[in-house]
Amino acid sequence: MEYTTLNKDTSFRFPKIINGTWQLSGGHGKINIKHAFNDMVEYVNNGFNTFDLADHYGPAEDIYGELVQQLNRLLIQDKNSNINLNNDKVQGFTKWFPRPGHMTLENVRTGIQKSLNRMKLERIDLLQFHWWDYEDHRYMDALDSLKILKEEGKIKHIGLTNFDTTTMQRIVDHGVDIVTNQVSYSIIDRRVEKKMFKYCKEKDIYILAYGVCLGGLLSEKFLGVPEPSQISLNTWSLSKYKDFVNRWGGWNLFQQLLECLKQIGNKHSVSLTLVAIKYVLQKEMVGAVIIGCRYGIHQHFTENKQLFSFVLDNQDIESIDSVCLKGDCMLGWNDCGDEFR
Repeated sequence: MEYTTLNKDTSFRFPKIINGTWQLSGGHGKINIKHAFNDMVEYVNNGFNTFDLADHYGPAEDIYGELVQQLNRLLIQDKNSNINLNNDKVQGFTKWFPRPGHMTLENVRTGIQKSLNRMKLERIDLLQFHWWDYEDHRYMDALDSLKILKEEGKIKHIGLTNFDTTTMQRIVDHGVDIVTNQVSYSIIDRRVEKKMFKYCKEKDIYILAYGVCLGGLLSEKFLGVPEPSQISLNTWSLSKYKDFVNRWGGWNLFQQLLECLKQIGNKHSVSLTLVAIKYVLQKEMVGAVIIGCRYGIHQHFTENKQLFSFVLDNQDIESIDSVCLKGDCMLGWNDCGDEFR
């Protein structure tokens, strides 16, 4: 595993692959809590020990809390346990999506404490804040309260989720120390490259990139097949990112892209999916990619380990860009997070 270390806090690092848990919120198949928990243990055993959670991802925070309790119990009872933490604790990064309303310290404290209780933690390593409506400036009140909770030791670091560059700058200028912004970023969705990257580099803010696999569309499964119907797209993510493909350039151009990725994958003896992920992971200021996991249904940690076995060279990148830039890599939007507003 490779890691990103914060320049603002060199004691804090996180792996460049983070396990996504949004599939536990529904729309990705029936959830078996026991099987999901067992899969999370297997991810930890294989060195993937950091999970991206949220207060609205179904039982994600609760399952993670059980994981924390079980690992602590095993490590206390048997120091030779087969649970392998790779000399690092398990990490849970969660998100707080408050309902619009009056943001008092008491209200904010209640929301964060709920996540702490569910995750069985005394402190959240990275609390990622999201706000739907920028016209409602009470998000600044919420962030002021998060600063107080950070000072109290309830939060180690504050990040953002799906914020655009202008609003993130307003928050930083207000005096909130932001270390990450989690946004959609893939080979066809390059909104982050317009102005977000430049600002993040100036302020030492890392991008946590999700959507790097387009919900599973960037895979051999969809190479050389007719355009799928809406009915055949049987998960919420596939349906969402098929719209991204349509906005970008359509199915025929997407087939050209998959073929290009396949050829590069053959060159490096990896899947076309890993080529697409690696393209994003190699970008400056991308601290990590968040790869969604369908816990209890599919496991990908064996394949994901290969991400660190190769590097895309200039020829590879030029080949990918030559196809991607034929489409609209802004997807008809202006900046990160615009699809949520």
